[in-house]
Amino acid sequence: MADIILKAIEITDGKELLKMIREIGPGENGFENRYYDMPEGFFEYFKEDRIKESKGIGLNRGYVKQSYYVLYHNSKPVGLSKLRHSLTPLLFKKGGHIGYSIRPTERGKGYGNIILKETLNKAKELGIRKVLITCKEDNLYSKRIIEKNGGRIEDVVEGICRYWIKQ
Repeated sequence: MADIILKAIEITDGKELLKMIREIGPGENGFENRYYDMPEGFFEYFKEDRIKESKGIGLNRGYVKQSYYVLYHNSKPVGLSKLRHSLTPLLFKKGGHIGYSIRPTERGKGYGNIILKETLNKAKELGIRKVLITCKEDNLYSKRIIEKNGGRIEDVVEGICRYWIKQ
């Protein structure tokens, strides 16, 4: 697939990103999207806050640095990923380092594999050599994508599969 890029959310990102976030909805299969119903006037703050969050500025108690990335194909946003720079005990159990979602109208086109592969590269750039990714036990698509990217299952706890990827 030509012209595919994963990049961090930027202030200059336009309304097409907002449309994708809304299309993804509240999230599913463990991916949480708290911003799917944000008012248009909140969008600029949302982008600024994601940039600050990636730098560890103004984090809520118990939160860790987290970078948000957008997967673009031919300049159209098709997916969103989150990369946590470290893990809390809760994230160690459920959540892991990486979460991702592909907008519903773009699923089944191979973007899930691409977004995970590229987000793993971002983790490597941050010096994260052992990446934890979790997914629900019945999420066969995510399990396949994680395993295709080198994920080795450690265990299943309360219906959550915990995979490690060594880089």
